[in-house]
Amino acid sequence: MATSDPTLLVSTDWLAERLTAPDIRILDASLYLPGDGRDGRTEYLKAHIPGARFFDIDEIADSHSPLPHMLPPVEKFVSRVRRMGIGDGHRVIVYDQQGLFSAARVWWTFRVFGHQDVAVLDGGLPKWIAEGRPIEEDEPDPRERHFTGRRNASMVRDVTQIAGAAKLRGEQIVDARAAARFRGEAPEPREGLRSGHIPGSRSLPYTDLLNADGTMKDPEATRAAFEAAGVDLGKPIVTSCGSGVTAAVLTLALHRMGHTRNALYDGSWVEWGAYPDLAVETGDPA
Repeated sequence: MATSDPTLLVSTDWLAERLTAPDIRILDASLYLPGDGRDGRTEYLKAHIPGARFFDIDEIADSHSPLPHMLPPVEKFVSRVRRMGIGDGHRVIVYDQQGLFSAARVWWTFRVFGHQDVAVLDGGLPKWIAEGRPIEEDEPDPRERHFTGRRNASMVRDVTQIAGAAKLRGEQIVDARAAARFRGEAPEPREGLRSGHIPGSRSLPYTDLLNADGTMKDPEATRAAFEAAGVDLGKPIVTSCGSGVTAAVLTLALHRMGHTRNALYDGSWVEWGAYPDLAVETGDPA
């Protein structure tokens, strides 16, 4: 495993010192689950970090897919990012309104499309507000910039690849959903899905990687959490969850530890659980 990377998470102190830096672009990437009764954009318009743009995960997606917020075509991603005033030389800082829930999904998306200079705000908006830092309501009107994108397919897995991994066990599948959902003891938040998990996968709820204040645990504690879940960090890993959002929290943690032989199953359980011909396991992993 390579050396851990401390640049993938930035602190609220770090961002506050650079809030008006010309090379920084801040994104609010808030997303809520069905049934939460909350809307990320609506809450963004009420309060966001000064200068932040709103990254709509549901809109900047593949509109032709029946699955929620699947990765968009590269042309769509580039078009939307340019309109947000993000260019090739900018450092992108992503946060969300829950602390660390959906921001990592957008961090991963930028990296899939070739933009490496991207980080997540540790603790997100709740920590920022709790520290009494400034917020605003006004939405920026940015000038379009030039952004170059190219999709890195090695960071993404589809259902066929996951079926192969589940059968051959060449890649370890790690599930970020709550343990009760993984075991099939709790219903899925989206209707029409079976309960349980992909055969052979391991359970590591993304919340197990977070401290009480919503920040991410240090790399040593993160490594211990993966190992306690039965994951061999010396081997390739695919992260999964309900719809490809919190799986990215695991992906972020892996990269932060220096583990780069990993990918994310974009369709995740909302795809696997909908296909009756795909095997499902319940209970704890063997």
